[in-house]
Amino acid sequence: MSSTTIKPEGSPAKRVKRSNKLTRSATWFCFLGLLPILALFTYIRLIPIVKTFYMSLFQWDMVSPKKPFIGLQNYITLFQNENFLISLKNTTIIAFNVFLFSVPFALMLAVLILNQVRFKSWYEAIYFLPFIAPMVPVTVIWKWILDANNGLMNYFISFFGISSKAWLLDPKLAIVSVIMLTVWKTLGYNMVIFMVGLKGISKEYYEAAAIDGASGIKAFWHITVPILKPITVFVSVITLIHSYNVFSQIYILASDVQGAPGYVVRVLVYDMIENGFRFFKMGYASAEAVILFLIVLALTLIQLGLAKERTSSKKGLS
Repeated sequence: MSSTTIKPEGSPAKRVKRSNKLTRSATWFCFLGLLPILALFTYIRLIPIVKTFYMSLFQWDMVSPKKPFIGLQNYITLFQNENFLISLKNTTIIAFNVFLFSVPFALMLAVLILNQVRFKSWYEAIYFLPFIAPMVPVTVIWKWILDANNGLMNYFISFFGISSKAWLLDPKLAIVSVIMLTVWKTLGYNMVIFMVGLKGISKEYYEAAAIDGASGIKAFWHITVPILKPITVFVSVITLIHSYNVFSQIYILASDVQGAPGYVVRVLVYDMIENGFRFFKMGYASAEAVILFLIVLALTLIQLGLAKERTSSKKGLS
């Protein structure tokens, strides 16, 4: 009769030591694997941001070898400059109008396509195509559509007895044109994100609400909207950030009038590029970039704050 001897796996202290060693090895492996990406990100992103903050404190131009330190003078001059204030105003108007139209309409489209429409995949593709299309050729097409003489937009509104409009020459209509283009371009992306969130909502919530007599708009308002709050915050902030960085559509749509005294659609990014690379005032342009960075940072912090609030409320309910 043979007996088998079972060797002990070792003391608990040895097992803990072996586990810690494996954890350290995995940590170093992950760090070394990410090191090239982190180095590239630091070189492309972090160093330029730090240098931009540094340059904004100097009278930095691309001609003179002397770059005297002037502290916050660039920022003081910034808020006394009419061009910057116009740019900030136009950018804010565009950003918040794109937000107000793009986010609610994207949510409504997502709900309708998921619940009321056949061939959902086709509609998703149709609405998502503008987002993946390159901005430059799309804007060129829109410029032709909005042309004051031969554009399709004026031809369309003529059926309703409305006279032709100078969409790209009148300051107010030019901003409206940029908003229309940007909403059309971003609507599909926001819709797809909302659809992902809607598919993750269990039908049991709606069944329970139907038993209590809540359906339709009541169920949407009391179930769909609260559950989609994190996704709504994400979509809202991403939309605002992208809208504050608007440039390509402005430059192409109003390229022939951008430098006119009326400043038809002057925005922050264009003003920054003009001051930096046309007038060589890199210190001043860097101050503008810092202001834009702070706006984007503030919007990101708002997103994190709202998401944290949502997480805290969930813990409180549980």
